Amino acid sequence: MTESVERVVTYHDVVAASERLFGQAHLTPTISCKTLNKRASQLVPRELFFKCENLQRVGAFKFRGAFNAVSQLSQGQLQCGVVTHSSGNHAQALALAASLHDVPAWIVMPTSAPAIKRNAVIGYGATVVDCEPTLAARESTADRVQSETGATFIHPFNNPHVIAGQGTAALEMIYQASGLDLIIAPVGGGGLISGTALVGEYHGIDIVAAEPSGADDAARSKAAGKILPLTGPNSIADGLLTSLGELTWPFVRDHVKQVVTVEDSATIEVMQYFWERTKQIIEPSAAVAVAVALSNEVLSNPRWRRIGVILSGGNVDLQRLPW
Repeated sequence: MTESVERVVTYHDVVAASERLFGQAHLTPTISCKTLNKRASQLVPRELFFKCENLQRVGAFKFRGAFNAVSQLSQGQLQCGVVTHSSGNHAQALALAASLHDVPAWIVMPTSAPAIKRNAVIGYGATVVDCEPTLAARESTADRVQSETGATFIHPFNNPHVIAGQGTAALEMIYQASGLDLIIAPVGGGGLISGTALVGEYHGIDIVAAEPSGADDAARSKAAGKILPLTGPNSIADGLLTSLGELTWPFVRDHVKQVVTVEDSATIEVMQYFWERTKQIIEPSAAVAVAVALSNEVLSNPRWRRIGVILSGGNVDLQRLPW
């Protein structure tokens, strides 16, 4: 980990975030499934443990980072409100966090965002500002809203308080399922995997990032030793179509053991299988992590016997199921 990033966010920031989130975020369960354990035990006996952030407020881990970030604002900043750009889960999370702090929120959302997520943002009392489905359009629209309102911009992942908040999911899981050898989390912009890496390194647990093959900037960047942004990402995992940020890249580079990619076909199969076997609804981004847990890249390592998987969310448009 580079010195500059280490100064920005530390393991102790994750612990402090967990204290702020106490009584605000749900203490989500960590579950297991005998059928999935059997499927994973091809080489050696294994146990899989799933941290159910699909049961978190707004249906995703994003509430943790958003609430922690808003909690760090000054009174003057709170009066002006907050703004962000997001395709879904961070949008809902910031809208709810702002509502709990009784401050206004403007959420810039691409017109391609799932209706279930857009409606949830409106339901939490935030103002949705539409934009074209490109990163440039999202950023320019957010800049315009910020200049017009004076709101504080809360980045979906490239924010130290957001990273610290996201790390609390892994922090809880290691106490719910002791003795983990490995934690797998999905990677898009990198907020969750960065916070997870902080916890993993402190407790001596390996970290693997799970990524769709159609949006594989983290895997390509790690192989090249430098950030290689996405160009034309294409995956069913809509929450993982964002490139790594300058704060999150060093965590992937230095403290993620491996980035494993999976095809959308594997994600869809596992998503349906997980619904059937555990009765838990998970979205494609979460299913990517489960697919990686069952992949040859993970199962070929006999050292990883107790494996934690962070189920990042459960916001699914039931009118557009992939099967």
